[in-house]
Amino acid sequence: MARRIRYQEIAEELRSRATVAAPGSMLPSEAEMSKEFEASRVTVRRALELVREDGLIAARQGFGWFVAVEPVRQRLESLGTIESQVEGVGKISERKVSEFAFEQAPARVRKFLKTDQVLRVKRVNLADGEPFAVVTVWCPADLGANLSRQDVEQRPFYELLDIELRGATQTIGADSAEPADAKLLGVPVGSPLLRCQRVTTNRQGEPILVSEHLFPAHRTEFVVDLPLAEPSMTPSGLRLVD
Repeated sequence: MARRIRYQEIAEELRSRATVAAPGSMLPSEAEMSKEFEASRVTVRRALELVREDGLIAARQGFGWFVAVEPVRQRLESLGTIESQVEGVGKISERKVSEFAFEQAPARVRKFLKTDQVLRVKRVNLADGEPFAVVTVWCPADLGANLSRQDVEQRPFYELLDIELRGATQTIGADSAEPADAKLLGVPVGSPLLRCQRVTTNRQGEPILVSEHLFPAHRTEFVVDLPLAEPSMTPSGLRLVD
């Protein structure tokens, strides 16, 4: 019988664990696995790389190793809801509201909505039962006066507000998970996130909604269509952050 090399033995155990674990769930750190398997970090890393080649696990800088999961892809060519994007790829979409309050508008929101009083709603969006986004939406208090917590948990603002929409501007950047958001998303504190700010306008071009979307970087991809691609073309709106 051929002798099994240690990293191959560890890889086989990790394969077994990955096949029964929930998609997106975290693996122990390399240091913890090194201690558990009584092997060097180099040996553990080689085992992890073998299992990654099988497509069972993946890793992100600053996040660690996790059971591989099919990312939720969102297209940016049209104005749509997270729910429609999730359902469009065959996943079950849910939303859970964690905060619902009428309050003073923060300065960055007041700049767009031109009002001091706003309705702020914070929710978690789930795909097949797993959290993949924390979304905070602000709208002028008068527009949201007749809305309830139950309303915004069941339907998106786009459907609840009796206003014809024109479009939105969405800005995407990188961030890291603060403790409160990390808990809602089920990721370690400091994990990489995609942070999107969306400003939605009415037919007159006036901002009526400001929203902030936080996505775990390992679970989300944004797709931009470039139908008239030319050599060295970059997505429109690309800019450097000071």
